Amino acid sequence: MKKHSSAKWAVISVIVLIVVVAVGLLVGVSNSGTSTNNKIQVVAGENFWGNIASQIGGDHVQVTSIISNPNTDPHLYESDAHDAGAISKADIVIENGLEYDDFIDKIMAASPNSQRQVLSAAKILNIAGDDPNPHLWYDTPKVPTVASAIEQTLVSKDPSNSAIYAANLATFDKSLQPILDVINQIKAKYPSAPVAYTERVPGYLLADAGLTVKTPAGFASAIEDGNEPGPADTATMDSLMTNRIIRVLLYNAQATSAVTQHVSDLAKQAGIPVIGVTETLPPNEHNYQSWQLDQAKALLKALGG
Repeated sequence: MKKHSSAKWAVISVIVLIVVVAVGLLVGVSNSGTSTNNKIQVVAGENFWGNIASQIGGDHVQVTSIISNPNTDPHLYESDAHDAGAISKADIVIENGLEYDDFIDKIMAASPNSQRQVLSAAKILNIAGDDPNPHLWYDTPKVPTVASAIEQTLVSKDPSNSAIYAANLATFDKSLQPILDVINQIKAKYPSAPVAYTERVPGYLLADAGLTVKTPAGFASAIEDGNEPGPADTATMDSLMTNRIIRVLLYNAQATSAVTQHVSDLAKQAGIPVIGVTETLPPNEHNYQSWQLDQAKALLKALGG
């Protein structure tokens, strides 16, 4: 994850505080935050969590997803007045956690609301430890746990529609089965097959599929932090391509650089399939399920090739 300096965040926090106060005065935000359309106001840090919330809440929620631009590197995202205004009015806020979207915490600290309920995917899944992979939405088998927490929170806000939320949750959970089926196919047909990624975006998917990641940890960490990998890690990564040690290379299509392009070029020259993965739900995908299913299918096809 690309990190910001503490001084930069101090300046951003002050700006956010001023913006939140100004927005609150302009729109007359109430303490409860519920809008006049009587829908539960949900703000998600990322559009995939927002999409899941929309599927569960249906017509009874109004969801705003902050990070949704496919050309944006989420690790480098900086909040603005629109984000501050949305969060200040939210009944429910869904964040990924693990510092992936910590700008949300800074905005909420500047706009306290005792009625607002906050869900952190990382806390729901009990993900902690030293430098855990923050790309939790790639762990499809565990996504229903987050979806269930969203459903329960919607019920707490709107108990009269609890049956609708429960039915929508059941439909969502069932719709994940095709993704799980492809993951299980990969695990059965290509056990422990060697693969590589430029950074840990698809890490949980690869682990669920039982594949072996050969990327040096230092290489992936440097790319995520926006740094140049060390010479030894770079040489190891290059050799994975030139010596055809891996079966597939996966790269973050939203955060490319000269280094990742070089690795991708080496893989293609060696005849190794290259798959681009994204950190946010692309505009051409119908929902979270279609997105993850397409990527899992692409991985299965590449391993077979």
